[in-house]
Amino acid sequence: MGEIKKLGITETVLRDAHQSLIATRMPTEEMLPIIDKMDQVGYHSVECWGGATFDSCLRFLKEDPWDRLRKLKDGFKNTKLQMLFRGQNILGYRPYADDVVEYFVQKSIANGIDIIRIFDCLNDLRNLEAAVKATNKEGGHAQIALSYTLGDAYTLDYWKETARKIEEMGADSICIKDMAGLLVPYEAEKLVKALKEGSKLPIQLHTHYTSGVAAMTYLKAAEAGVDVIDTAISPFALGTSQPATEVMVETFKGTDRDTGLDQKLLAEIAEYFRPYREECLDSGLMSTKILGVNIKTLLYQVPGGMLSNLVSQLKEAKQDDKLQEVLEEVPRVRKDFGEPPLVTPSSQIVGTQAVLNVLMGERYKMVTKESKDLLSGKYGQTIKPFDPEVQKKAIGDTVPITHRPADDIEPELDRLRGEIAQYIQQDEDVLSYALFPQVAIDFFKYREAQQTGVDLSKADTVNKTYPA
Repeated sequence: MGEIKKLGITETVLRDAHQSLIATRMPTEEMLPIIDKMDQVGYHSVECWGGATFDSCLRFLKEDPWDRLRKLKDGFKNTKLQMLFRGQNILGYRPYADDVVEYFVQKSIANGIDIIRIFDCLNDLRNLEAAVKATNKEGGHAQIALSYTLGDAYTLDYWKETARKIEEMGADSICIKDMAGLLVPYEAEKLVKALKEGSKLPIQLHTHYTSGVAAMTYLKAAEAGVDVIDTAISPFALGTSQPATEVMVETFKGTDRDTGLDQKLLAEIAEYFRPYREECLDSGLMSTKILGVNIKTLLYQVPGGMLSNLVSQLKEAKQDDKLQEVLEEVPRVRKDFGEPPLVTPSSQIVGTQAVLNVLMGERYKMVTKESKDLLSGKYGQTIKPFDPEVQKKAIGDTVPITHRPADDIEPELDRLRGEIAQYIQQDEDVLSYALFPQVAIDFFKYREAQQTGVDLSKADTVNKTYPA
């Protein structure tokens, strides 16, 4: 297996930890005072951008996400910065043209990102090609994340073969992205060994504490030779977040996988975030409901964010008592839809369809536009074929596409630039607008109002429900 080396740690407090626990509401000013200390730790990387941070900055915090990235880069002089990137969907909820993907990668790296973790909700590698090529071209580190899930088709041979293809694509490393906390310890050991057999690339493991097994999973994965694990500093760890950084550092201390990180420094970082955690608990921003263990995750393979989405959809329909039925319907819909992993946006598509099937009293009586798009091949290829009857009922005689979905999308950048010419103050504005048109325009108006000293209470703002 090659020489054993110290275990790398990616710290998630500035991205996934607060996305998981407080709906990505940590403002930049809360991050800046502790950066210097975080920069001294010797992390493998700090995940601080991408995922839902972009949307949240514009929509709720009235911040420019690009400005956040530049400020973080100024502070982190010795540590690599990492982001999460949804393949052809970038950070949005639809596939974008290749020119937008390429420009977004270029600007992300130019503004300070070193490692781009790229994933696709169906593990369709065709949806990752443009982003990987662009990252390579810009001299960034392209990490492909495999969305981990369970099902007959997801054998060790499948994962091993996929790792081989990822290496051939030109990726620099592989991440096992276990968004729902489904990876149990002994399976993690087998999976890491299989990926190591399939490829020579470094392997990173990302999981969530939702189901209660994550720290044990990291232990077995490290014993099997995983190179890096994702952790969160303790005030923002556990629950639907990651295992605690300090706990994992202590676990491997004095072993051949010793991380070499300084517990005194980590204690000071934890001390800094603790009062903010208390504030979030007091205000209700951090709900105690998501801090415990939810074993339903393992039973129904439903990620934490998806579970809260289902609960709120049922509450809105005043049908809270139907949750059990919906949870049982989710795996059935997933099977009909070709057994995709449940991660944004496939988790929302499957979840919403399951809710409709239960509330309508008839399966697929009403089919969402997103379900139709998925069944038409517009999101890419699933590991198993769709149920033909369900597909027929949803899309009729429409002929599903089998090519890479982005091949059908015309270049978009010039058109987008033209649409917002009056608001552009920096090159990156066109990308903010491409991803979240209405939200970005509201932000641009707000920014202008701030710069000209107009009464901000009159600036247009939109506060829509936040997508988990």
